[in-house]
Amino acid sequence: MPLMVLMAGLLAGGCRSKLPPDYDPIAMRLYLEARDSEQGIAVQMPLTGTVVAVKAKALFTEADFLNAEVVQVDLGKCLLLQMTPAAARDLYRMTGTNQGSRLVLTGNDVPLGIRRIDRALDEGNLLIFLELPDDELDDLVRRVKQTSLVVQKEIARK
Repeated sequence: MPLMVLMAGLLAGGCRSKLPPDYDPIAMRLYLEARDSEQGIAVQMPLTGTVVAVKAKALFTEADFLNAEVVQVDLGKCLLLQMTPAAARDLYRMTGTNQGSRLVLTGNDVPLGIRRIDRALDEGNLLIFLELPDDELDDLVRRVKQTSLVVQKEIARK
């Protein structure tokens, strides 16, 4: 909902900036797996059917992502999310203390991928395999980049 309010404000300001004609915002959220003692919300992956209980509050949102790219690694194509400096510090601390847990990425509340925390991520980059066909990755990256650009411009104005 906050993203929709932000977008309405940007569109109402017409003369401030022009949005790309194919702009289709996507609210990216990154959730941490809930521990056994915590009440979690069950999230089911669309292809594998894997169910993960996550904390109700997202750790990171589209305001924390500066860029996205599709990258080829040994196991195939995955999504690279580049974090803001502040988010990168938070990611490092969080992954350092939650090794063995999983991160769940959603886009517009649709589960997209899971990443097991195997080490502290200190570069400010998150690689995550998505449960999307490879031919849909480029469109997702375009949407993430456009949304990040709009959100970062709005943050810079404040």
